[in-house]
Amino acid sequence: MRITIQEYPVNKDSGPYGITAGKDRALWFTEQKGNRIGRINAKGEINSFSIPTPNAGVMSIISDRTGELWFTEYNASKIGKMSMNGIFAEYELPTAKAAPFGITEGPDGAIWFTEMNSGRIGRITNSGEITEFELPNPKSFPSFITSGSDGALWFTQNQNNTIGKITTKGEVTEYPLPTPNSGPVGITSGTDGALWFVQIMGNKIGRITPLGEVSEFVIPTPNARPHAIISGKNGDLWFTEWGGNQISRITIEGVITEYTIPTKNAEPHGIAICPDGDIWFAEECNQIGRLTIMT
Repeated sequence: MRITIQEYPVNKDSGPYGITAGKDRALWFTEQKGNRIGRINAKGEINSFSIPTPNAGVMSIISDRTGELWFTEYNASKIGKMSMNGIFAEYELPTAKAAPFGITEGPDGAIWFTEMNSGRIGRITNSGEITEFELPNPKSFPSFITSGSDGALWFTQNQNNTIGKITTKGEVTEYPLPTPNSGPVGITSGTDGALWFVQIMGNKIGRITPLGEVSEFVIPTPNARPHAIISGKNGDLWFTEWGGNQISRITIEGVITEYTIPTKNAEPHGIAICPDGDIWFAEECNQIGRLTIMT
């Protein structure tokens, strides 16, 4: 398997963070510093849309089953929604300074998100109705969230060293991790039915079954600071290494391969996969990266 990596410059001081594959076959990303939602197509052409709220602190982004884009506004304590032609709607959270961060579409058709500062999991319907569920530890720092194969939502608790599970009715279960102070961040559902997550402080990739059984795999590069993770097309998973300046692959057997990003100190954060199998990632150094697998 041969890998090539291309990089595309974005607006100066844009600070790309989250990225997702859109229903229009383009990639959509957040400009955390530029306060915009960006779009890049397969040719590398970029255009962007300004968020109505100034300094919203836009972080994670997803495309729902209808093609609408949803994103978290960390600074503004809002959930944003945008159509693919740039029409915005914003919904203020009931809890002030909640700092929404991770976001995903639930099996119930609603959008679920984490609230870092308030220690809650939120749910919002397409019409903007918001429900919040309190977690056992209000200072657990819930980070990324994803749908599991069991019909529940799974999330990382960065400061609690646990993986959390919440049912669509709001029932919460927590699973402690074997590595102390591992700092779980990104999480995704694997093709094996398990949940896979990164440990930014533990320098490991973790795997948890729906029953709560945990296994861990050490990343070869020391202090790699893994951040986000996405399920691939071939039973594998891909993750960003913020500290290692690499995009890495892990098989469901736990074998890790790392690929160096051409730009030094690129600070890769969000990661996404498009229908043709290319891996796209957001670089805080004002670039979007694209990894192509040549077979």
